[in-house]
Amino acid sequence: MNTWKEKAIKILLVGGASTSILVVFLIFLFLGKEALPFISEPGLGTLLESRWVPVSFQREIFGILPLITGSVVVTLFATVLLIPFGVLGAIYIAEIATPGERGFLKPFIEILAGIPSVVIGFFGLIILSPIIKTMFNLNTGLTALTGAVLLALMAIPTVISISEDAIRSVPKSYKEASLALGAGQLQTIFRIVVPAALPGIIAAIMLGMGRVIGETMAVLMVTGNAAKITFDPVDSVRTMTATIAAEMGEVAFGSKHYQALFWVGIVLLAVTFCLNVIAQKVLKKYQMR
Repeated sequence: MNTWKEKAIKILLVGGASTSILVVFLIFLFLGKEALPFISEPGLGTLLESRWVPVSFQREIFGILPLITGSVVVTLFATVLLIPFGVLGAIYIAEIATPGERGFLKPFIEILAGIPSVVIGFFGLIILSPIIKTMFNLNTGLTALTGAVLLALMAIPTVISISEDAIRSVPKSYKEASLALGAGQLQTIFRIVVPAALPGIIAAIMLGMGRVIGETMAVLMVTGNAAKITFDPVDSVRTMTATIAAEMGEVAFGSKHYQALFWVGIVLLAVTFCLNVIAQKVLKKYQMR
């Protein structure tokens, strides 16, 4: 009887894992099927051009380099913001805050994580954008920096929640041994607790970056949607996700523009896949220590 139950559970687990793999494979297959005709005409070389002008009376240009650089700039600056605020916030809640402070901050962070991205986008459009415009003396506040700040704000609750769980899971004996040897509270936190919780913290950061890369509505509303190659954070940019969201609903089915958007999706999916692979390698490296 136990053998039968074990076999049933094994089949169930294998089936669930196989279904996940099959879904990912079907997504790649669907994207490839829709994007494949673009290879013959106008050709993959056109994707490497420096302009994205999909609607034109002269020549349609499908260069995705401006979209890639826009996504890189927004993601990079959002990551720079979310790592210190997310990790330090988790350390404070897990190790320093009083029970009363923790009881207030935890629900507040969970509420922040549940705010719809369109509401965050409105906040950026009405409040943050004018602040950025005035602070840097710009013509418009719809910039990559505005999008990065909003994306960091959206990802920080995820980083805090997961990092806090990782920090609180560190055995108390580690901290007690450190304190018994004469180390102070901050020394114990940053030299014992944080290194022990590092795999979980790295996983939290990677999940936060995944949300930053895949977010659509907020960046569509506040980054200016200017498809140009730039690495200036106070310049208007257009990301890959915003391009798909803005143009897919109005594009003609089966057109070159339609196929080009699927290539944008393939690049975005490939970047996300590579990020996950890197995250797994980093986690294995620190877990082996």
